[in-house]
Parts: sequence; C-alpha cells; structure tokens
Amino acid sequence: MSTPSADAGSVPPIPDDVLAAYGRTGATASAFGTGLINKTFLVEAPGQPPIVMQRLHRIFGPKVNDDLDAVTAHLAHKGLVTPRLVRTTDGRSCVVHLSDPAGAADDVDNRELWRAITRIDGAASVDKLASPAQAQAAGALVATFHAAVEDLSWAYQHVREGVHDTRKHLLALARSMAKHRKHRLGHSAGALGKEILDAGARLPNLTGLPLRHCHGDLKISNVLFRAPIDAAAPEALCLVDLDTLQKLSWPLEMGDALRSWCNPHGEDVEKTTIDVELFRGAVTGYFSARKKPFLLPEETSALVDGLFTICVELAARFCADALEERYFGFDSVRYQTRGDHNLVRARGQWSLAKSVRDHRDELVAIVAAAAR
Repeated sequence: MSTPSADAGSVPPIPDDVLAAYGRTGATASAFGTGLINKTFLVEAPGQPPIVMQRLHRIFGPKVNDDLDAVTAHLAHKGLVTPRLVRTTDGRSCVVHLSDPAGAADDVDNRELWRAITRIDGAASVDKLASPAQAQAAGALVATFHAAVEDLSWAYQHVREGVHDTRKHLLALARSMAKHRKHRLGHSAGALGKEILDAGARLPNLTGLPLRHCHGDLKISNVLFRAPIDAAAPEALCLVDLDTLQKLSWPLEMGDALRSWCNPHGEDVEKTTIDVELFRGAVTGYFSARKKPFLLPEETSALVDGLFTICVELAARFCADALEERYFGFDSVRYQTRGDHNLVRARGQWSLAKSVRDHRDELVAIVAAAAR
C-alpha cells in the first residue's frame, strides 16, 4: 500500500558521516526504486559491491533492523533469495544521523535513521502487473515466502500497532471530516467520506482468524522479478521492503496484495476496476505453490472479504489525509497539494472497492476452485 514520505522531487543527499560509517566515503548515490515509505538510494564506490541505503521514515526505530536481520537470515537458511542487512564497519545495524548535532538525539524531527542492505542482482520491479502470468508468478512467490516463515520463532521488536485496524481508520476519517468542514476540499472529501463510512459500517467481521507471520505490505513493487522480465514465463525472485513484518490475519495480508496487483490502473486515477484475470492468476499461483494445506476453510473463504475491507480501509486513509495533508507522500509535479493527490487516490480506492463488490460472486468462485 502507499505509505508516508517526503514529497516527490525532494531527494536529499546521503550525509557524509553515514557514508563513512559504511566505508563508502566519496561514493555516488542515485535514487533507487519507487517506494514511498523510505528514501532509497543505490550507493556505488570503486572496488566495493553496490549497496542499497535507506533513510527510514520516522515511524521506524532502530529495532526494526533486528526484525529484518532475523527474518532474512531465516529466509536465507530456507534457500530463498532475500536482501540482507549490511552492518557498519564497526558492526552497527544502522546509523543515527542528527540534522542538528547540537540538538536532542531523541527528537524525531532532528534524527535520521539510515541503514544499508544488499542489492539483489539481476532483479527488476514493476509498478503494475502486465499479465496473468506475472500475477501467477507473484502469487507463487508469496506462497513460498509464507511457507518459509511458517515455522519462524521470532518476537518482532518493532510492530506498527493497528496497521490494518480498519475500525480505527474509519474513526479517524470521521474525525477528520468533522474537524475540517471548512477545508477547501471539505465538501468533496466529505461527500466521498460519507460513502466510505457507510460501507465501513457494514464490513464483514474478520476478527478471530489466526494471526500468521506476514510481510505486511505486499504491493506489487515489493515483488522483484528476474530481469529481463519474460512476458511468457516471468520468474518472481524475492520480496523486499521487509519493515512491515508482523503477525496478521491471512485474508488481510493477501487482500492487500490483491488490491495492489489486480488494479491495472494504479493508485493515481479516480476510476478503476478489479482485473478478474489478474486475480485468477494470482490466486491460482498462490494455491498451486502451497503443496501442504495450512489455511483454515474460514480463512480461505474470507479472502474476497479481506480484499474488499482493505480497499475500503485505504480509501478511508487517503480521504482522511486529503483533509489532514500530513501523512502520505504526493507528486508535487502533477498535483498542487498533498490533499489534491490524496483525494484522487481516495476516489480510486473507493472505485476499486465498488468493483470488488460488484464482482464478488465471481471472485469467490475463483478462490474456491484454486484452493481445492
């Protein structure tokens, strides 16, 4: 899903002390990837392997790197391709850079958290799936990932509480609508917000399902494919952006994936629909790759409800930030303000939710057939 960040076009340099901590003084850095949550750079220095360096968003603390290190070590032990944490020359998992050295080290506005990970060679990412074959490959990879972490014994050190607490996000939208009635987008966002809240009040109850080790943010750009991507037989290599790992219910984990994968129009349009053939490919790929049954029947049957719930939830989050204008990043080239961009996103996710609802019976049948 889209996540918080700085605005498009504002790419800061990597501080010298950060580069020095990794033995990369004088290295060149270029923007890398399309994610919004962390500022990511490819760092290249003569005679040394390229590494990926990230300025983590302030929602993360240093302990998130302990989670990354533990889970990727587990994945590597299972034989999966995965990025690995790169430690500083003195063994630290990250570097804390102070924008103002004289300022407080515990001030989140003054503190930048930087870390490095290995680059996956021969890999490419996509922002949109181009074919059911790509969807099937992505689904198979996620199934392999879920199988690999099923026996993981690890207590996550950094957990973003309430990531998919849909009721909390709906309440936040209602509060934003009440607080910002006089906002210049108040009328438009308020009308949309009412529709979202009405649907939210009738969402199925997904509580009580088992909590499983999950990636937590399976947008399609977090799936790396072998490059060049073979249109006829694409191969998904690994998952990246492993900062959201935690225990979640499976229908919400996969619902979030399918929301991203099966929307061919992306998040920056107002009208979109669910691509049923991409959905079929993703679901077929997932269940074909899981040779050993591990899901309860009630989890499988809740997949489409999870997809619909995530669409409504993200629509609510975008709509709230159209009024709050402080959380999600925005494209300052295409949009005048953060609010304008997020209102478009909110309309797009609400449009997708309605399409899922309209195709519900067909989608449920696809899941039932694939899970047999």
